[in-house]
Amino acid sequence: MIRQFLHRVFSRASRPQEPVVIPFETHGVSHTRISTCARKVTKALQERGFKAFVVGGAVRDLLLGRDPKDFDVATDATPEQVRAAFRRSRIIGRRFQIVHCLCGPETVEVSTFRGPAIEANEDEHRDAHGRLLRDNVWGTQQEDALRRDFTINALFYDPATEQILDYCDGWEDLQKKRLRIIGDPERRYREDPVRMLRAVRLAAKLGLEIEPATGKPIKPLADLLQNVPPARLFDEMLKLLLSGHATESVGKLREEGLHHGLLPMLDVMLEQPPGQRFVLLALRKTDERICADKPVSPAFLFAALLWHEVLKAWKMLQAEGMKPIPALHEATDQVVSQQSEKLAIPRRFSAPMKELWALQPRFEVRSGRRPMTLLAHERFRAGYDFLLLRCESGEVDPELGEWWTKFQDASGDARASMLLPGARKGGRRRRPRRRRSVPIAEAVGEPGSGA
Repeated sequence: MIRQFLHRVFSRASRPQEPVVIPFETHGVSHTRISTCARKVTKALQERGFKAFVVGGAVRDLLLGRDPKDFDVATDATPEQVRAAFRRSRIIGRRFQIVHCLCGPETVEVSTFRGPAIEANEDEHRDAHGRLLRDNVWGTQQEDALRRDFTINALFYDPATEQILDYCDGWEDLQKKRLRIIGDPERRYREDPVRMLRAVRLAAKLGLEIEPATGKPIKPLADLLQNVPPARLFDEMLKLLLSGHATESVGKLREEGLHHGLLPMLDVMLEQPPGQRFVLLALRKTDERICADKPVSPAFLFAALLWHEVLKAWKMLQAEGMKPIPALHEATDQVVSQQSEKLAIPRRFSAPMKELWALQPRFEVRSGRRPMTLLAHERFRAGYDFLLLRCESGEVDPELGEWWTKFQDASGDARASMLLPGARKGGRRRRPRRRRSVPIAEAVGEPGSGA
């Protein structure tokens, strides 16, 4: 009890009481860069006497000259008070309630300032490895800043005054291109091991250097990721892989020792030349599409990342005597099931992944009606793109990809001429109908029968 009292006293004494105020003349971010909805929300709350600021990644990205994808607001108003101040809003969440404020198609997430983890009997709210199981306490603005993960995410922007409030020297860290965790690194990683993945993602995405003290505990604590719920790991990995810097992020994961156990492709494929070429090519293509503002399918990406695991299982099952197509279906089930233990891939992604894999053997059939049937398949385009990826990586003869490129664009007669021999143009050969045996007398007619 004395130890807990001293911990509270000294931790509070070390907290900065007043933030550094960074004026518009210094940071240069105009309120016009803030979305209309976020400005409406902060204005509505401030008019009612509450504090309200744009926070987190949006402020960070604006300072780096990037366009934020969304805007979050933090306030000292409770969820019920936010709901009363903004008509088109709804309260969501059970453990920690937040408010979604709606302006047309845009949604702004509003959260109440949160305090530090419960310190009285705090061991009751942590698991054996130090991960926080309960951390839902209202707090002050200073406490809210200090409980955030990295200093560059603890900046508060006020659209009304165009000032930024900085409690943790995040502005200085941004100027120095430095990523620094708030508080004791080991303790913060134990509280939430996903912060280690987030550090890698932000460093790769924003071109930052991980501060030595922030990076030092990552390798020794990498195994703590095994204790994180698979669904949460999937969400964080999806952000990493769709950041537009997936190639650099995966390299950082390996450098920091965080790749083991997350995806089989990271454990095995990057250590085998064929798999490495395929995976890195898939990541590079994904990065290029994201940077060009083209749509990206998470199902396609994860299908690519796990494909060589499927190939390995498929070959093993065929070696055991199973026929190719049933073996492929069994291999896909095995890989998805095994992966779900580490990284829970939702069915909305796993089902299309299995379809993509199942289509691949069908591209090898270039005779009869089957190529035309495959062209009409709803996932033909995704399967074709996947085939081209296999061709470019050297797994499949490029001639196969070239044939399908020409075949899908050809006219009807040209397509027919491209079909390879091996089956009749009309499809499978039909068996001749067996005729009923007829007595000779009946066939030629009995005398006097009139036949």
